Amino acid sequence: MNKPIKKLDSIDEPNKSPYSQESQIENVLNKLPPEVKQWAESLPWNQRRYVLSLCHLLCAATPDIQAEFLDEYTANGLIAKLRRFHIPIELSESIVRSYIRQFYIHSAQDVRRKPDLFLESALRIVASTEERSNILNYILGFELIKMLFKMSWLQHERLYRLQKNQEEFIDTYIKPIRHAHRVNQIIVPKDETLFFARRDYFVQKPNLSDKKLVELAIATFTTEVTTNFGFSIVRHAHSLIFNYDDIFVNQQEPIFPS
Repeated sequence: MNKPIKKLDSIDEPNKSPYSQESQIENVLNKLPPEVKQWAESLPWNQRRYVLSLCHLLCAATPDIQAEFLDEYTANGLIAKLRRFHIPIELSESIVRSYIRQFYIHSAQDVRRKPDLFLESALRIVASTEERSNILNYILGFELIKMLFKMSWLQHERLYRLQKNQEEFIDTYIKPIRHAHRVNQIIVPKDETLFFARRDYFVQKPNLSDKKLVELAIATFTTEVTTNFGFSIVRHAHSLIFNYDDIFVNQQEPIFPS
């Protein structure tokens, strides 16, 4: 009796086309931010192997180890970004904890705008690794806002003139900060129609204690604006164009706008 012929798997199952695999890889890469995708595609083969090995190790690790690694890795990247703006900071555990506490306080200040924001933010941070990374965006945004508060109005002008979208930058950050300067009598414009009188307050550096600086930043900007400011820098390194020498060193003064 003839035995039935067993069909080969290679005949039963369609061969996977290398083109379909390439398409799947492209779909994964398309989910990345443009800068990350460009970086990944530019890596030579040996460095791609290192990245894949790291991904394999992370996938095999426990969620706690993954969170700890990503938090530390992201924190190191945050420090590098702050140094680009000449902001010295060391993200020790105590500093991060103080910033988390400040985030709670800042969120409570926003309750008048969004009643459930404080509780929601607290629960999200505890439950989500992504939200813990969001705290680092908040730290970056808050440190940049503190830098803006300590700048003279002339330095504000030098900074916003570097930006691609000057009007949006002025409306979102410069105008609220200058208003806070005026209201709190940190910079008090006098005789604004007189050129030399105007020059005096335009170049005046705000004299702010650390405590007052934090209070003003919290009162002027919501946690959402602060966090989005930091996230924009993380996602696109040059979303805030910055040249330290042009802003803080160059002594050439522009003609003040009317």
